Amino acid sequence: MELTQYQIVLVNLDPTIGSEMKKTRPCVIISPDEMNKYLRTIVVAPMTTKSKKYPTRIEIRHDRKIGWVVIDQIRTIDKRRIVKVLGRLTRREINKVKAIMKETYVD
Repeated sequence: MELTQYQIVLVNLDPTIGSEMKKTRPCVIISPDEMNKYLRTIVVAPMTTKSKKYPTRIEIRHDRKIGWVVIDQIRTIDKRRIVKVLGRLTRREINKVKAIMKETYVD
């Protein structure tokens, strides 16, 4: 399975500790394609349908539902946690994710 940046994938996040997002849920691949191709791990941002507007959460529409990409819960996972590929962010959503990541982690 070829994994690319900004794909939405179903990931089994368990086991977790404390306030980490748990269970099997959609996540957005954040790591660049070069890493995704050669490493056994990828970097993802989990998604949720239960959130309030928050500066590090990006509202998106997926599978006819409103959800949020949770940039404040980015984590590295082994590719074996991926259950299947669900889709891809739109160009507009990708631009929002990039802007929020830059604002949160770079500036």
